[in-house]
Amino acid sequence: MHRYPPIAEHGLIGDLQTAALVTSRGVVDWFAAPRFDSPSVFAALLDHDRGGYFRLASDDPQATCKQLYYPDTASLVTRFMSPDGVGEVIDWMPPNSSRTATDRHTVIRTARTVRGTVRFELECRPRFDYGRARHQLDLGPDSAAFRAPGVSAHLQSTFPLERDGDDVRGAVTLNVGEQAATVLTVCDAEGGPPPPLTVDGITHELWSAVEFWQRWVRGSNYRGRWPDMVNRSAITLKLLTYAPTGAPVAAATMGLPEQVGGERNWDYRYTWVRDGSLSVRALLDLGFVEEATAFTHWLGDRLHESAGTDGEALQIMYRVDGSPLLGEEVLGHLEGYRGSAPVRLGNAAADQLQLDIYGEALYALSQGHEVAVQAGYRGWKVLAHSLDWLADHWDRPDEGIWETRGGRKDFTYSRVMCWAAFDRGLRLADEFRRPADTERWLSIRDSILEQVMAHGWSEADQAYVQHYGGEPVLDASLLLMPRVGFVAAKDPSWLSTLDAMDRTLVSDSLVYRYDPAASPDGLRGSEGTFSLCTFLYVDALARAGRLRPARYTFEKMHTYANHVGLFAEEVGPSGEQLGNFPQAFTHLALIMSACTLDEALDRQRD
Repeated sequence: MHRYPPIAEHGLIGDLQTAALVTSRGVVDWFAAPRFDSPSVFAALLDHDRGGYFRLASDDPQATCKQLYYPDTASLVTRFMSPDGVGEVIDWMPPNSSRTATDRHTVIRTARTVRGTVRFELECRPRFDYGRARHQLDLGPDSAAFRAPGVSAHLQSTFPLERDGDDVRGAVTLNVGEQAATVLTVCDAEGGPPPPLTVDGITHELWSAVEFWQRWVRGSNYRGRWPDMVNRSAITLKLLTYAPTGAPVAAATMGLPEQVGGERNWDYRYTWVRDGSLSVRALLDLGFVEEATAFTHWLGDRLHESAGTDGEALQIMYRVDGSPLLGEEVLGHLEGYRGSAPVRLGNAAADQLQLDIYGEALYALSQGHEVAVQAGYRGWKVLAHSLDWLADHWDRPDEGIWETRGGRKDFTYSRVMCWAAFDRGLRLADEFRRPADTERWLSIRDSILEQVMAHGWSEADQAYVQHYGGEPVLDASLLLMPRVGFVAAKDPSWLSTLDAMDRTLVSDSLVYRYDPAASPDGLRGSEGTFSLCTFLYVDALARAGRLRPARYTFEKMHTYANHVGLFAEEVGPSGEQLGNFPQAFTHLALIMSACTLDEALDRQRD
């Protein structure tokens, strides 16, 4: 078994409350339960020896492996091809779209031979609580129970299992047409065993899951040029959304490095106000109104909770249930992916000041009549109170969108999004005839615009820049300026900014966030290009009428997706995927840029 497969060599499965990663060689090396942000059950991705894994694969180490999704689903097929036969392992988790959280989560793995004869091997080695909790094993002929403090895992199999220390292993030889199955159910310590396992029952579960996902994809109204990539991104966003609250996590994983061997290793299993808010537009573009409104309700609850308090109206991130994220700790016993330490649990950026989130929040709450109309008068009063609060607090240095740890600055993007917050608030007040201090909001909106034009523009570079004062630095977050309406997409100042970004931040169509050397962010090491920023670049190019480079960049970006259409946070110098995986922000930006580019190309054709 490969100790640390490339980050890109994984597929994602999930049940809408948590998720697991499966390598292209049939190893589950990341799984947390009962929620995305819960302690891990398998975390070999962060420490091969201490993290734990669940392997079901051909016993032939030379077998050629291929992986794909069953069309328009989250059911993952891993194929093993050798001279003796061809076998397949199908992995999935039964989807649970209920608004009720559950402690019981199931990973189903079936093996079958489609040509010749294949011998499959099983190894199940859980390591609970990031490898910190020991477990006891109760073994039966074809089942096992792993018990640790507060949690238990039940493994069922249609073939015999045997003890391997406190872990289990097994093997089964299947001829063409034969199949076997294993089911791992994780629940709390008092949870009883699952019902008996049958192959017919598992087959029924598989086709129920297939129908669930294909029916959901059929609800998309996307009819553009890239249905496969857009549908896969939509499914990925859905998989990364916690169904009981409608809150999306930034990624399924923690600790995967932005630079292998470096310290930029963060925990992304939480809900960022920014990411979730922008997902609303992507979901509405595809017609998924229910998912979009679910998040706006979650967001409205956070604003309501803060109403009347003296502190910040919003934190930048929360747990999926809406509770505050507390602190960050280092898991020093884990070596990290390929030695990339420290492995961080939690995220200290939760305490940062990032003023742009108010613009993204209002952007979400103003997207479409379907979303805005549901707020009602009570919701409007909460929103108006938040804007009144922002009116007194917008003009402050902050840490900015990229969560730098090098000190607060007057970031241009934060000011732009504060402008967007007041702009959207004014629109909502007018459209729904709601009471508000619109005269003050209008004055502040215009003051922000004047301030950005005076201090966020570099005459020497003919570009909008990252922050006020000091040496001018370009920043890819400003690619959202035309989308939110701060500047016209074909304004000369914006076109020259695009030109400057192309010279400074773009490398073979891939886009860096900024230059850490020119704008120190308080961290050692370098990083790759940000896939999110590349798709925002496509969006900006399309809006500017630069359709030829926009389409080529978009098509080229597809070559950096992994074998099943997933993107991590970054792309490294050799095209390798880096950072947490898969990243929701990248996939929602893919959807938005695809829709923008489709519309622009259609207008050109007409």
